[in-house]
Formats: sequence, C-alpha cells, structure tokens
Amino acid sequence: MADTPAHPQFDPFAPGSAAPSVEASRHAGQARPRGITIKAPDEKGQKTAHKVIEAMKNVIDPELGIDVVDLGLLYGVEIDDQGRAILTMTLTTPACPLTDLLEDGAAVALAPVVDYFRVDWVWDPVWDLSMITPQGRQMLNAIGYDF
Repeated sequence: MADTPAHPQFDPFAPGSAAPSVEASRHAGQARPRGITIKAPDEKGQKTAHKVIEAMKNVIDPELGIDVVDLGLLYGVEIDDQGRAILTMTLTTPACPLTDLLEDGAAVALAPVVDYFRVDWVWDPVWDLSMITPQGRQMLNAIGYDF
C-alpha cells in the first residue's frame, strides 16, 4: 500500500474536486463579484460594519491562502443595536471542514472591533470562482492559479 497523507491538501481546481469547475464557474450566470450587504441601525453601526469588513481581510482561507473577503466568501455584515456583528458567509464547498478555523480567525481579527460576533453559514448563492474579487484573482494568479 502506498503511503498517502492522512489529510491531503485540498485543491479546488483539481480534476474530480467537489468544488465547481473553472468552466462551470465561468458560466454560472447569476454569481458575480459583488458588494457585501451591510445592515446597521445607524451611522455608528455602518462604520462598525466597514471596520468588520476590513478586519475580515485578515482572515485567510488556509487552503488557498487568500483572505475571505477577496475570495467572495463574506456575503453580509449586520450590526445590531447593541453593536454585535452577524456575518453571513459561505465556503468554497459545503463539504469544506474549515468552519472552525475560519471562525477562530474571525474571532482574532474582530476582537478589536466588536465584543461579540457570530457567523451564519449559508449555501445560497453557491460560491463559485466568479465571486472572487479582482484583487483576489491577482493574489491567486501570483501563487500559480491561472483562470
């Protein structure tokens, strides 16, 4: 029996990957890089939401090495009337085992910004490559992904 790693490195671009193919992503139609939805009760909440988004740029997807904002994984930030943050996020694939790592990264990144946050994980819309920001595409191109 050949030696195989217990936890092989996930490559969403590999043939047979559970992630959407590059071709499928290019033709997804509905999904496009888009702004992050912000909900806040007042101007202070709006400013906090923008700080949350900036802080989330420090949360790196461990498989791809790109931040969750530029990957298009952060769909929304809601700041409630008590200043708590509710993040709406997705993953590159529903089978991704990294929710705990990303939530831990968010806790570190958001500690100076909000006293409390939670992540609501969603699968609609389904993430695909077209959701990556131009900056994210440049970062992926820099590490060898060409699409």
